[in-house]
Amino acid sequence: MTEKRTWALNGFIGLLLEVVLFALGLYFLSEGSLIGVLFLLLVAVGISGFFIVQPNEAKVLIFFGQYLGSVRRSGFWWGTPFTIRKKVSLRVRNFNSSKLKVNDVEGNPIEIAAVVVFRVVDSAKALFDVDNYETFVEIQSETALRHIASSYPYDTFEDINASSLRGNADEVAAELARELQQRLQVAGVEVLEARLTHLAYATEIAGAMLQRQQAAAIIAARQKIVEGAVGMVQMAVNKLKEDGVIDLDEERKAAMVNNLMVAIVSEREAHPVINTGTIY
Repeated sequence: MTEKRTWALNGFIGLLLEVVLFALGLYFLSEGSLIGVLFLLLVAVGISGFFIVQPNEAKVLIFFGQYLGSVRRSGFWWGTPFTIRKKVSLRVRNFNSSKLKVNDVEGNPIEIAAVVVFRVVDSAKALFDVDNYETFVEIQSETALRHIASSYPYDTFEDINASSLRGNADEVAAELARELQQRLQVAGVEVLEARLTHLAYATEIAGAMLQRQQAAAIIAARQKIVEGAVGMVQMAVNKLKEDGVIDLDEERKAAMVNNLMVAIVSEREAHPVINTGTIY
């Protein structure tokens, strides 16, 4: 089923025609002619053809079980009599999913929710191809969200370049929007945007995962500190050697490197010990 435009006349012109037919009917009846009855019957039938279309709304016209077409232009209209006219909103709407509990690609239970911005672009598909397009949008949105959540890990600890739900929010949102568009196309719905509104570990593993994140952050920070400390010590030893400030043998050089590394890497403030010599 595909939306098509149907015939509709300006309602005020139709109202004027109805008045003319009514006046002719009364005139012929006063003259004793049965044609007046025919005109009055046409007026009675024509009255059922008037309808109003609100802004950002479509009226779908059904004539004895047959789809005649849709009227999208807002205003007062006069169309085919005895038609059933069903309203379909064309406004932009939001759907906020509930918090879903799913397992990510690594099997960790997480809580996730999203907001979907959509609108109807084909009133015929929305009305005839699915039972209830609003319920269809809700179910398909939650289904797509579950599928996306199970395709990514919540977070990456070993491979920092891998995609994750927490680290690649824009990429995940774009993929969610694409999958939703494929699912909702049959209902004549266009997905304008899809965004995650809630993302967290499930309560039963939240504490353990928080400790894991903290440990990973500490390890990463330590790696940076060690790399910087090695560079600083190497630069200091090379500078002393180039300037000829002091000539150290391998044993004393190792001791100095050890002291510098301890002073730089240690979390506490270093307290130097001054060697004043021996009494012998």
